Amino acid sequence: MRLRPDTTPALPLAADLTAPILPGEFYLQPTLRVARALLGKILVHRRRGSITAGRIVEVEAYRGPGDRAAHTAGGRRTARNEVMWGPAGRLYVYFTYGMHHCCNVVTRAAGVPEAVLVRALEPVAGVPLMRRRRRVRAELPAAALTRGPGNLCRAMGIDRRCDGNDLRAGAVVILDAPRMRSTAILASPRIGVAYAGSDALLPWRFFLRDSLAVSGPRRVEPPR
Repeated sequence: MRLRPDTTPALPLAADLTAPILPGEFYLQPTLRVARALLGKILVHRRRGSITAGRIVEVEAYRGPGDRAAHTAGGRRTARNEVMWGPAGRLYVYFTYGMHHCCNVVTRAAGVPEAVLVRALEPVAGVPLMRRRRRVRAELPAAALTRGPGNLCRAMGIDRRCDGNDLRAGAVVILDAPRMRSTAILASPRIGVAYAGSDALLPWRFFLRDSLAVSGPRRVEPPR
């Protein structure tokens, strides 16, 4: 797939939008490994002839029935989270707080309902369209357009219509990029999951140390 990069000046980082799409086996790896490996990859959405794209800079891992913070905690299976139970390499999109969509990358084999929440991107293509979707002033820095999972989905045009999207061949894909150095990656507890008890303290939020687009606090622990 060849994509024409956006020409908007002052983007945070350049990106190769002619890079190959990540293969299916990438998503079959252990979820914590996928979460760290997603950092630096490029999320792309093609919709109605337009392209928006961003470099993944912040994620959170959710490890299925044994993780009290996961939507599938305790083996919960509903119409809402059904995509998590399916094959790896699908996009799981849910609606929350009556106003925000959040997108997740499904990992592991079918029947093992784990996923990685994409929390923030650095925009690399389609910035003018992102601004229109967000309805924000022109002065807002590009890095703020996709900071936080709800803002990210609105700017990228991702909603429940994308739920179940095949990340290898759908409208939403993830392009490969050089692996980030371990020293560039920091870890912390996940955000907004206090209800999960001791699981809320697990350092399963991973983000790039120097990114201006990271959405949450930078209290860190060594990645595991």
